[in-house]
Amino acid sequence: QVQLVESGGGLVQSGGSLRLSCAASRSIPTIYAMGWYRQSPGKQRELVATITSGGTTNYVDSVKGRFTISRDNAKNTVYLQMNSLKPEDTAVYYCNAPSGDGGRWSWGQGTQVTVSS
Repeated sequence: QVQLVESGGGLVQSGGSLRLSCAASRSIPTIYAMGWYRQSPGKQRELVATITSGGTTNYVDSVKGRFTISRDNAKNTVYLQMNSLKPEDTAVYYCNAPSGDGGRWSWGQGTQVTVSS
């Protein structure tokens, strides 16, 4: 089991930027892709960005060109750089290794991102 701790969220104005971090309690096997998810009140958790062990990235259309996912395997950390933030990006953001319809490990507490208009 891997424990995941997300950080870096906050309150930002529309058009602003934030960088989220996800620290794992131990080395993440490099064979696993990692992803960032988000969940808004009343909505299902949504996978917004993934990165494979080889560095291939994929994004949901709503964040393409604005968000960048990266990973530092030496630091057991995954990042999400979020630029040009919009109010609809407001959510709690989580990281995990995608597995089926959910994550491979237990969910962390997430980090709240609030974008004001």
